[in-house]
Amino acid sequence: MPSPTREDGAAPAESRAADDRGLECALEMELTNRSLSSKMDCVSCDELINRNCADSPEVSVPLSPLGKRVTHMEGDDLCRLIDRKFLIEDKKRLCALALGTAFVGILLMIIHAEICPYVYEPGSKVSLVINCSISLSTGCLLILIIAFHYKDIRLFIIDHKEVDWRIAITSHRVLVITLELLVCAIHPVGSYWEVALYANSSSSAAPLCISSHHDKALLDMELLLSMLMFLRLYLVHRAILLHSKVLLSASYRSIGSLNNINFTFRFVLKVLMNKHPARVLLVFILLFWLTASWMLTLCERRSESLTTGQMDTALWLIAITFLTVGYGDVAPTTSCGKGVCLFTGVMGVACTAMLVAIVTEKLALNKGEKHVHFFMMDNQISKRIRHAAANVLRECWLLHRASPAKGSRDEHRRHQRCLLEAIRVFRHLRLKQRKLRDYVSEMVDLPKMQMIMCDLSANWNNSYRELEQRILFMEQKLDELTRCFQQTSELLFEVLRHRNPEIR
Repeated sequence: MPSPTREDGAAPAESRAADDRGLECALEMELTNRSLSSKMDCVSCDELINRNCADSPEVSVPLSPLGKRVTHMEGDDLCRLIDRKFLIEDKKRLCALALGTAFVGILLMIIHAEICPYVYEPGSKVSLVINCSISLSTGCLLILIIAFHYKDIRLFIIDHKEVDWRIAITSHRVLVITLELLVCAIHPVGSYWEVALYANSSSSAAPLCISSHHDKALLDMELLLSMLMFLRLYLVHRAILLHSKVLLSASYRSIGSLNNINFTFRFVLKVLMNKHPARVLLVFILLFWLTASWMLTLCERRSESLTTGQMDTALWLIAITFLTVGYGDVAPTTSCGKGVCLFTGVMGVACTAMLVAIVTEKLALNKGEKHVHFFMMDNQISKRIRHAAANVLRECWLLHRASPAKGSRDEHRRHQRCLLEAIRVFRHLRLKQRKLRDYVSEMVDLPKMQMIMCDLSANWNNSYRELEQRILFMEQKLDELTRCFQQTSELLFEVLRHRNPEIR
């Protein structure tokens, strides 16, 4: 864009107002085009910034009120920031859609497994429709996963200032993408053929729908694929990370970058457990309880003893296994059910440990409460020590008065026992006070020590500056004294030479 001439620069506020309108119009057009259409590259961003949106034929786009204009590099940075913002929004949207699609696929799988024995008849097409819906949701999920990683690669390119996209394709990223696609592609596919009911219809639990053209291997495969569909729930941690206020807060990110902290799901989970520990743990236990109970029901439906194939029995078995009680009234019979119960017991132990840690933290006294509590205990023990010392003195006086020469020996021995008891209580209280003060001294108040050290360092620096100033002042005085001595010696020499001309 040509620079304004001297006559244009002499124009008053109309030119600057037109410049401001040009910048506002450029930014509004850029945001509108980005929200309605695909993203623009940096060249189009520069063209948008330099576009004339005002009535004036020549408009300069100022960057600040001081009159500085946007350079080409600043325009590139502005375009890069806008691209980064929209890419993060696209990643959040794609992650939310992927998680919703994963939930839809799992819900369809559960519906197919639950209502199959009651609704379907031999030759029915309902099973084929539901399985096609599961496969369709799986295909949509794979497309969303690929789109998410595409946005992630573009964000990597923008963060590293337009590097080649092949640099972002590392072996770790390829491995992660492959594993995600394999996990999300798992779904039951064995019911695309003719569906028939399970032969054992006299059982109290609902049997599985299996194909009449295949044997037990297909049933095992269907069971395994149905249970492995719950692996799609790994998308929950990604959604929590992308939608957390910790990741979206600029203050969090700036302070974290200064302290070399990576904003991963582990850090976000620690923050959530610190803020809402009971809520997070309760939601996790409830979801795990329902999921494990349904998986146990699915596993036990094909066993001969179908007592645990009912949902209420499975809920009871998972609860007592999670709490590590194990009454023994109900037990799984299949290998799949035993594996689910084993995993439930391990998770129960882990959640119990977390619950104990949370309760301990909530019941523990904070720093101020500990100081108040120990201060009051020390005061009470000090009062008891004074009373014990007074009792020792009193018993000594009573023992002195009840000497064997003045009274009976029984009274003398009684006062001796009272004196020894008073001495024992006094020593016990002194030992208790010493232990309490030792425990208090072990509670090192690091912030207070840091403040004390900072104050000492500041005082030392001030003393050092004052000492330097005094030394400089003394050097100046010494220089002045040296000049005075030189002047005095010259003056004396002139006076002596004036009185005695022979002196040179």
